[in-house]
Amino acid sequence: MQRWPERLWIVRHGQSAGNVAKDAAYSLGSATIEIEARDVDVPLSELGKQQSQAVGNWFASLADTQKPQVILSSPYLRARQTGAAIVAAGGLGDKPADMIVDERLREKELGALDRLTWRGIEELYPKEADHRARLGKFYYRPPAGESWCDVILRLRSELDTISLHYPGKRVLVVAHQVVVLCFRYIIENLDEQAILAIDAEGQVANCSITEYRLQAEEGSTGRLLLQRYNFVAPVVSEGTPVTSAPDAKVASR
Repeated sequence: MQRWPERLWIVRHGQSAGNVAKDAAYSLGSATIEIEARDVDVPLSELGKQQSQAVGNWFASLADTQKPQVILSSPYLRARQTGAAIVAAGGLGDKPADMIVDERLREKELGALDRLTWRGIEELYPKEADHRARLGKFYYRPPAGESWCDVILRLRSELDTISLHYPGKRVLVVAHQVVVLCFRYIIENLDEQAILAIDAEGQVANCSITEYRLQAEEGSTGRLLLQRYNFVAPVVSEGTPVTSAPDAKVASR
């Protein structure tokens, strides 16, 4: 039995107010990222709303037999707003299913290093900066935070849920930059070096689309094959600027 979805799209949320604050902090050389709301409550920026509308229009342009049938979202406000914009644009057809919010799709937790730029980490937590440099970003876990491996662990559970409940369906996931990369790591059976090389090539753009299609294989559960990665044509086609800053809570380097 083929247990995977027939198609899987993973969309990063639109530009958020946190992305804007992070850009400002780095441009000023600040140690901290100034934003009042807790990260789960950070909304889309005005540009992020436009990006979300653009990607929603792209999904709406697909034939009804090609549109997503299921939509799953991170609980973070910026992801839920992006998913809601896709639904409102008709991206799931005339009778869309309810958006399912799943906490396993949340952004990577940075713990004690939340809202710090790399300068802030070096100034306030120099031992952590050294430890991260030695261990590498894939395995490094900040105090009270998560490593990439921790994110991968919860996403393995998420994929099990998707394969159990939505085999043969067309599934849309709306989440975050590291989540997109960690899904690639699992689905494509990559190793540390391969996924970090993909990460080093460039940031996952806001409202970009990563798409997989099922390849059925006799005598197995089939497998998902990558069709598109960091696909931004839906945003570009409407003349909306493309942005790709990491989330506010994620220090660069």
